[in-house]
Parts: sequence; structure tokens; C-alpha cells
Amino acid sequence: MTPVVDPTLEFERGLHARGHRYVIGCDEVGRGAIAGPVAVGLAVVDAGIGAQPMGLRDSKMLAEKRREELAPLAAGWALFTAVGLATADEVDRLGIIAALGLAGKRALVSLHERGAAVRESVILLDGSHDWLTPALTSPLSVQTRVKADQDCSSVAAASVVAKVHRDRLMIEADAATPGYGWSGNKGYGSAAHYEAIGRLGPSAMHRQTWLKQAV
Repeated sequence: MTPVVDPTLEFERGLHARGHRYVIGCDEVGRGAIAGPVAVGLAVVDAGIGAQPMGLRDSKMLAEKRREELAPLAAGWALFTAVGLATADEVDRLGIIAALGLAGKRALVSLHERGAAVRESVILLDGSHDWLTPALTSPLSVQTRVKADQDCSSVAAASVVAKVHRDRLMIEADAATPGYGWSGNKGYGSAAHYEAIGRLGPSAMHRQTWLKQAV
């Protein structure tokens, strides 16, 4: 079994050395869910950022309780964090890639409004596909990196903050629209979730086009 290695700031330091004053780690959450929004998290770091919170990792590698503990620590460690959302309806109307871009754009607007120097930054985007740039009115510097959520501390922080934010929304939605088990499945397509849809019908929180594809 391959041991889990904690992310570092090594890649971010390389970006700083190339002249980027700030690095904005970027990761998405909820892409594969059948209900609820897709979320994009951002975490801003500079060359002088201190040591990351102990145990910080990609949100998928952490238990829910540990994510809840780390989210405020990650938010306090980064210079700024933000989460942008695109609704299930927007996923249906625009498609998942455009919805990711929209959520990312909303997160960047939030950073800008709170004083982050977005235009002096490079965005470090997890994965090999730049889905963010097509959504932007004015181009920004975007660097993609496969497994950045596992290797890069800024992206891991963005992942944890976004995951906890979205999970809390799904838990609240479960209380308002019970029966689908969202507090447990967080909108993902478990067997029990599909059984509940068959019994109750889809809700406004469901991605209708995704359900049609699953039939």
C-alpha cells in the first residue's frame, strides 16, 4: 500500500519564483453528484505564508469529522478563501463544465470584493483541463496540474474549504427536504438515494438531466 504523503508548498514556491506574487489554489467539489450544487473552492497564498495546518490533505482523503476540524484552520491559514456555487438547475441548463466555470468565476469575484489581488495571482487549478478560463470576462493566469489537490497545499486547502461548505449545504437541504438521505450521501448517487428518487420523485435540488442519463 502506497503511503499517503502530505501536500507541500513546493510547487507554489516555484510559481512565486517565476514572478507570481500570489498563488490561488483551486479545486472543485460535487462534480459527480446527482443533487445539489457544484462548488469551487479557492485559497490564496503568498511566498511568506506560514506552515500549513497539520494533517491538511485533499478532502477526499479525510474523514468528515477531520474535514470539519481542518476547514476553519485552512481558512485561517490562507490569506483569503472563497467558495463559489452553481446550482443544479445551472448544471442542467449549461452543462457541468460551464457550471464549474461559473462557480469558479463567482468565487474569484468574492475574493476580489474582499481585497484579494486576483490580477497579481496565478490560479493553480487541479486537473489537466482548464475549465475556468472560458468563463472569465478578462483572462487571468491559470496553471493546471494533475493531482494538485494531493500535492499542493493551497489546492488541498481549497478542497477542504469547498467540501465542508457544500456538505453543510446538503445537510441543511436534507432537513428542509427529507427523504433523500442528503445528510449522509451529500447528493451523490448511492443505491439508497436512487431508491428514494424512485419512491418520492426528483426534487428541485436534483440534476434532472443527470437522472435521465441514469435511466
